[in-house]
Amino acid sequence: MALSGSCLCGGVRYEVHGRLTEVINCHCSMCRKLHASAFRTRAKVQASDWSIVDGQDLLKFYESSPGEHKVFCSTCGSSIYTKFDSNPEFYAFPFGTLDSDPGVRADRHVFVKNKAPWFQITDDLPQYSENP
Repeated sequence: MALSGSCLCGGVRYEVHGRLTEVINCHCSMCRKLHASAFRTRAKVQASDWSIVDGQDLLKFYESSPGEHKVFCSTCGSSIYTKFDSNPEFYAFPFGTLDSDPGVRADRHVFVKNKAPWFQITDDLPQYSENP
């Protein structure tokens, strides 16, 4: 069964056919700024299991750090996925754009040393100052 997702304006739609791995809540400053949120919940998926259903022409790429490319909708700004030059067979994508339940949950908080000072983690998931 495929997972489906879309951007805020609906111009970009995607599907994920495959296993989600490394589901985390990331508190690094880049994730917080990119998502305008306290943290980003994301998973990794094999690039071959990812497909853009609609809106390929709306996608823009931003190299946030050397070899790390954030892909977003040029109309509404929604973050769609991240691709890595050093590991091109995998994408990371935020759960916030999913339109269906992924059936998995984050298993840890990472980069809590960069956590927003106004946010308090209240769950029992393990917390790491970096991403182990």
